[in-house]
Amino acid sequence: MLKLFRRNKGCKVLVFGLDCAPPPVLFKTGDEGPLGLKDQLPNLSRLIDEGIYGPLSSSIPCITVPAWTSMLSSKDPGVLGFYGFRNRADYSYDHMTIATGNAIHEPRVWDILTEAGKDSIVVGVPQTYPIKPIKGHLISSFLTPSVERQYTHPDELRYDIDRVLDGRVYDVDVPKFRTDDKGFLLRQIQEMTEKRFAVIKYLLKEKPWDFSMLVEIGLDRIHHGMWKFWAKDHPKYEPDNPYENAIPDYYRYLDKELGEILGLLDKDTVVLVVSDHGAKTMEGGFAVNEWLRREGLLALKSDPTGEGPIPREKVEMDWAGTTAWGEGGYYSRIFMNVEGREPQGKVPAQDYEKVRDELKARIEAIVDHEGKPMGSVVYKPQDLYKEVRALRDGGAVAPDLMVYFGNLRWRALGTFGLPDIYSFENDLGPDDANHDQQGVFVLWDPRQNHGGRYVEGLQLMDVAPTVLDLIGLDVPQDMQGKTVQR
Repeated sequence: MLKLFRRNKGCKVLVFGLDCAPPPVLFKTGDEGPLGLKDQLPNLSRLIDEGIYGPLSSSIPCITVPAWTSMLSSKDPGVLGFYGFRNRADYSYDHMTIATGNAIHEPRVWDILTEAGKDSIVVGVPQTYPIKPIKGHLISSFLTPSVERQYTHPDELRYDIDRVLDGRVYDVDVPKFRTDDKGFLLRQIQEMTEKRFAVIKYLLKEKPWDFSMLVEIGLDRIHHGMWKFWAKDHPKYEPDNPYENAIPDYYRYLDKELGEILGLLDKDTVVLVVSDHGAKTMEGGFAVNEWLRREGLLALKSDPTGEGPIPREKVEMDWAGTTAWGEGGYYSRIFMNVEGREPQGKVPAQDYEKVRDELKARIEAIVDHEGKPMGSVVYKPQDLYKEVRALRDGGAVAPDLMVYFGNLRWRALGTFGLPDIYSFENDLGPDDANHDQQGVFVLWDPRQNHGGRYVEGLQLMDVAPTVLDLIGLDVPQDMQGKTVQR
């Protein structure tokens, strides 16, 4: 049980979360290039010009799960015990679990505020399903299977939402953001976002709160679905295409909604604008398991058959002959087949570090499709995290290595059956952008003009202690981040 003490009166805090917002779009620092939109976003510009701002280094890995929870608990992924949406549940080869809210064993900001007797409004923050009670009001996020199930706290909040939306169904996500029908995608994102802002504005006006947080997932979806139409460095960018203004238009819409929210706040409410990670052009995909196979590190009992990409789970693996295998995604998790750990382990336990170091070096030496160094970055979890939560303590199996192919310019493809190890079509459907390590941070205090102070060295885990400090609560000693100096 956390023991918290009031230090001073504090203030109210509103966090405006923009999933996937990158610094080059929002900040004007001289290196934003053609992506810079700050001059077109008057409300956000005001917060930046009067506040404190800078790039916010994400978690490693820099993906939605675990990043938002790392931000709001001030704990790294190793302490949290999960490393993505899908995590290895045990040392068998195919038992994977989804990191819902049930995977979280550390308190987040609103849990601490609840114990301190303060009210929160939480809307769309990832990993809030299944619903857990808080003091205040909560609407869950895109991992919610259906709004036919309980997706709010209290449960009767759903009836308020129905009234606010006049019978329209609340959307926790767009149905399918990896689609070739871009007109459909844009309509779905716009409708989802309009409904979300109608609800959050109702809550801010009608419900008590000391802390409020909204995360808009639509920005992530439009980046992944539409980046090639806007980013001129994308290999598939075509000038004067019909969707060139889709992403800028959406940013302008978000800025308008931000302005309306600012108009609802009192003069003592501090506003933070944050993102869990950034976005960048995805040049292509690298078939990590096919590469491991070519390197003699992964064995199949027979060649894959069928057309198109074949998931690893659908091929017949020769585990006794396999040293390592990988999982695909915006980054890759590499697992080694260790004797005494995996059922058919091949790598002798005493050689584990030696083989892991050799594998890391081989991955870092991979070249791209033109024979140039790819510039991949390979991490060992034990080098990154305060601790790596063990299975017995409720954690998932940590990867042996985590890989940013091309330093996130390339996606990892875990499938088999591709014509080459380099691909310029995503194996899960159209996707133009990868994540970037740097997200955004803005702090605006209406009581103190900071004059647009640019700061460097901010880390995702700094957000939770900063919020608690602003509200007037002591920061728990086990939080890993630091309070942003004001």
